[in-house]
Amino acid sequence: MTRAFLIKFTLLLNYIEIITSKILWEMLKHAKSWLTNLDRASDDRKEHSVRAVRNVIIASRETAVYMRSMKDTGNQSHETEAHLSILWTELSFALQDIGITKLAKRCQIKGMHWANPNHYDEDFLQKADVGLERMEKLANEILVQINR
Repeated sequence: MTRAFLIKFTLLLNYIEIITSKILWEMLKHAKSWLTNLDRASDDRKEHSVRAVRNVIIASRETAVYMRSMKDTGNQSHETEAHLSILWTELSFALQDIGITKLAKRCQIKGMHWANPNHYDEDFLQKADVGLERMEKLANEILVQINR
């Protein structure tokens, strides 16, 4: 081996070491940024999930108030029923987006039922288990799981 070759080889090794150090440093910075973003996304998803599930409880109570009003006054409001149909349907989409499909399906049925009360027969609604108390109980159970 010649002296020139050894000098070039040493320079090459130093150059590789510098490049490797820079790449390693960039990878570490990127990994830290990625983990921070992952934590943030996880927190955002949890917050979004909690909000969506809490909205089921709110919709359930809003629906209960309307049903009590109908019972007490005998007055039906197509405007309120349209609002409830949209409310339950939007909830089903929000829950589907975050993977809470069991509750999403029930909300979808609820939304369709308010849009067209004759769409499902009473037997189907009974089997679908979409009563307001059941919906609220399921939502509260999911909230407990999310907050663990």
